[in-house]
Amino acid sequence: MNGQRSPEYLEGLLRELCALPHETEWVEFKEDNTDPQEIGEYLSALANSAALVGKAAAYLVWGVRDHDHAVVGSSFDPRSAKKGNEELENWLLRLLEPKIDFHFFPLSTEKGSVILTEINRATRHPVRFAGQEYIRVGSYKKKLKDHPEKERALWRIFDQTPFEEGIALERATGDDVVRLLDCQAYFDLLKLPQPKTQRRLLEVLASDELIRPSVAGGWDITNLGAILFAKDLDNFRTLRRKAMRVIHYKGSGRLEAFKEREVPKGYACGFEGLNEYIHALLPENEIIEQALRRTVATFPIVAVRELVANALIHQDFSITGAGPMVEIFEGRIEITNPGAPLVDIDRLVDAAPKSRNDKLASLMRRFNLCEERGSGIDKVVFQIELFQLPAPLFETPGDATRVTLFAPKALRDLDRQERIRACYFHACLNYVMGNAVTNTSIRTRFGIPDHNASTASRLLREAVEAGVIAVEMANSGTRNRRYVPFWAAQAD
Repeated sequence: MNGQRSPEYLEGLLRELCALPHETEWVEFKEDNTDPQEIGEYLSALANSAALVGKAAAYLVWGVRDHDHAVVGSSFDPRSAKKGNEELENWLLRLLEPKIDFHFFPLSTEKGSVILTEINRATRHPVRFAGQEYIRVGSYKKKLKDHPEKERALWRIFDQTPFEEGIALERATGDDVVRLLDCQAYFDLLKLPQPKTQRRLLEVLASDELIRPSVAGGWDITNLGAILFAKDLDNFRTLRRKAMRVIHYKGSGRLEAFKEREVPKGYACGFEGLNEYIHALLPENEIIEQALRRTVATFPIVAVRELVANALIHQDFSITGAGPMVEIFEGRIEITNPGAPLVDIDRLVDAAPKSRNDKLASLMRRFNLCEERGSGIDKVVFQIELFQLPAPLFETPGDATRVTLFAPKALRDLDRQERIRACYFHACLNYVMGNAVTNTSIRTRFGIPDHNASTASRLLREAVEAGVIAVEMANSGTRNRRYVPFWAAQAD
């Protein structure tokens, strides 16, 4: 696993750990015990214990004597260690579930080599090694199942601790905060002058929970602060995979890509630049109006922006190894984020807003970077209809949410499912706006000439037969019929 720590940082960390009065639930000292099975069990126990005591990380240290914490050095070299024919680190990672981030940091001292192993805390559920969960009880490693009171407490923590309150980096100095976070962007987005002193600047950031005072001195940078304002997410090991990926493919498949780029900046400070980059990759159409040519985007810029914001804000950060992604193909654009939606995928237009990440969503709204009141999907559907494009496709492949926007397509080229989906979203949008869905509105939606009212009637009949819309009043005449989404008819 990737990881970067300066020698100065490691030396300071070693001093802090050795200064502890005794081994704690989140620190274990070893001299030369290098049994791979034992190491794996400690990774599980320390990760779970770190979560239990509210630490961002736990530490397994070789080269320090247990009873007096004296540095004595160790011959253990994790880079050359193996289990059978497999490298030790790969073997450990393979047997850990879920895959947690841990890293071996070698440090040379006057007494010999020291290995500092930094282990991220458990986040979603207890970490298992080889199918077994472990925990620390005092300075002893035990099976979690033998201590049900700790298991219950651990699950309560998982249920109660939002992602935003987690720690991305511990014990940062004020200079570190300014170096790692785009503080100027924070004040620019709020249209406020940046404080003249570092002390006041840090106090303001702390008031929005972007940082908090560290019990060990200095500042802890929260996940909220890092994910929104990191100058480079690569500086925060637990958040590297959460940078937005943008891939532009050649043709309609994934065989060949023109461009692939990770946008490493935090979501708030990098939002406008991210959207500008995406928009520059999107195809454009040239249209002629009264002998004048003008160029318009193939996909509504407002719709793409809202979907990008949704993917960033509503993702499930507890899913490791996956991040938000925008994929641009010939004829369509797909926007994907980890985590299934919290509402029924058929009710995204009318459902009350729900978010896994309330503090993240709240700040993005304060910065005017996303919609309030859950109206973002309404705006997307409105823009699609305004451009007379095929209806968007919302899917949940695996443990993810994907939205696909399609390039212009003539009505005659739409297949049955595309026509039905367009009628359904037309009904949803009009219902929440208090408007009627009629033969006339369907003609407007698809650009059907008035003399082809029978075509609109056929489209409505298809959607009714598919069960996605219903006649509002069953006894109404054909000419005066109004239609509603299926769920509105069921409610009535």
